[in-house]
Amino acid sequence: MEKKSKEPGRFVISLDFEINWGVRDQQTLAQYGANLRGVRQVVPALLTLFQEYSLRVTWATVGLLFFEDKKTLLENLPTVRPQYADSNLSPYLALDVVGEDEENDPYHFGSSLIAQIRQTPGQEMATHTFCHYYCLERGQTAEEFRADLEAAIRVARNQGLEMRSLVFPRNQANPAYLPICAELGITSYRGNEASWIYKERTEEQQSLYKRGARLLDAYLNVSGHNCYALADIAKTFPYNIPASRFLRPWSGRLQALEQLRLSRILSGMTHAAQHGLVFHLWWHPHNFGVNLSQNMAVLRRIADHYQALHKAYGFESQTMADVAELLQARTSHPTTVA
Repeated sequence: MEKKSKEPGRFVISLDFEINWGVRDQQTLAQYGANLRGVRQVVPALLTLFQEYSLRVTWATVGLLFFEDKKTLLENLPTVRPQYADSNLSPYLALDVVGEDEENDPYHFGSSLIAQIRQTPGQEMATHTFCHYYCLERGQTAEEFRADLEAAIRVARNQGLEMRSLVFPRNQANPAYLPICAELGITSYRGNEASWIYKERTEEQQSLYKRGARLLDAYLNVSGHNCYALADIAKTFPYNIPASRFLRPWSGRLQALEQLRLSRILSGMTHAAQHGLVFHLWWHPHNFGVNLSQNMAVLRRIADHYQALHKAYGFESQTMADVAELLQARTSHPTTVA
């Protein structure tokens, strides 16, 4: 066993909590509805496991999920909205499909699930923007992004929550918008892996070649461990706590490769623990919406490995906000580097 690093490694988990607001422009309810409905079982299952293993987790939540009913939702929409060149990207043009409340529409409301998350120790409520805003798409502007983020912060604050961490929808991190984030109180965001296959891009720029390379990387070490030193994260503000690995959902079709996929994650965690680095795992609750027992079995193996690394190397579970607070305490307030 390798010697412990002086700096303990950190295990960060962030979840993109969005239900249909995050997939409505790509898949219909007929195609993906089972996954979305399954979120009602996924969230409590995740929270139970997180509590069992003392895992601190960041839930990056779309602001539109906070409302209890359609009337309140419509009363709290920002007046300045994204004017995408591709109008299909805007949820504001599809509000007529939203039901009256959470009981009647499990796809667009999440207040009861948010309550469960808030009641569970160690869980951070963070923002995934208000409307699942795409920061690199043609047509939208910095002014529209500011209005969206202000709306997300406002709806959370009305419920006694301060948003400190941000996950950009579709991982479209826009360096030009980071000063706006800092101004509005955001201290960290989840950037992308350094490899070219994860470079920020619009939906139009997503190629089958790059998608295929990312799929391959889930099973074989194409892009490296993607672990990060706190000293590097501390260089820019808001702090970029980049993704290390996306936890792909269990697939019966790819079942023969499941051990490869899991090993890819576990080896990255081990590398981070041994070298005092940050390993950042992420996924969406709806990824577990079908095949819940198989997905939870995979997650339990990851949690077991975390526990072993915690005992052996002092590997620590931290939210994005935890990492940001640690860095703020250690460093003078840095300047944003675009």
